[in-house]
Amino acid sequence: MDQFQAIVGVISLTMGVSWASGVNLYAALLMLGIGGATGNIDLPPAMETLENPLVIMAAGVMYFAEFFADKIPGLDSTWDALHTFIRIPAGALLAASAVGDVTPAVEIAAGILGGGMAATSHAAKAGTRLAINTSPEPFTNWGMSITEDIAVIGGLWAALNHPWIFLGLLAVFIALTIWLLPKIWRGIRFLFNKLASLFGKREPATLAPDIPQPASAVSGTTSAAAVASTAPGAITPPLTPEPAAKTSPATARLLELRQLLDAGAITEDEYNTLKAKALQQL
Repeated sequence: MDQFQAIVGVISLTMGVSWASGVNLYAALLMLGIGGATGNIDLPPAMETLENPLVIMAAGVMYFAEFFADKIPGLDSTWDALHTFIRIPAGALLAASAVGDVTPAVEIAAGILGGGMAATSHAAKAGTRLAINTSPEPFTNWGMSITEDIAVIGGLWAALNHPWIFLGLLAVFIALTIWLLPKIWRGIRFLFNKLASLFGKREPATLAPDIPQPASAVSGTTSAAAVASTAPGAITPPLTPEPAAKTSPATARLLELRQLLDAGAITEDEYNTLKAKALQQL
């Protein structure tokens, strides 16, 4: 029975560190490092490197940077896009280290499962954030960021002290992720578009076809001055540049919504609802 409980504890720790890595890698490293260094957490031998003061200091600096970057709408999605290449491999390495002194085959299997779990939690976080960022106010974003930090700390604590409870909650998380997969997939597509733009592969910008245009641009009428300037023998007055038309906040909002729709970050129904609200401001 004790051996079975030990196996459950190892599985819980393996899945816990990989899940936490996909949500907030630096918070997970900081908690494990400080907990191991103070004797509050008994880390496997392969993870004792996290107790090194240099590792703790590096994790603290990066957590401080992520704490603020993660609460700025737009910047948080860029941060998530860049960390696609960091959180998932780190989750796989931590999972392989958490299984302890076992055969290489078990370590590789743990790394594969840990990488998949880190990818799942990372995709869920990035997709949820992109959906939240469609709201203009920042408070929802701040609340979600703080909730994620608390969830990482609480989740790791549960994985270490109450493995059965953590594994049950993890099963609920996986079920919710599968249920929300269509919306998360739109977020993943937007994330890949963000990565492509960061590496210089930008798609040409297109103007939304349903954005209201100035009346002079669509009426088809010609001013008297324009007719006179085309008459034979007429003296063409010097051309003076017209001042650029100012874009109203509502028009800018419509452009933003169209870009989100094209990128797959919002659905057609969400786009129509938000567009109707923006048109009321015209």
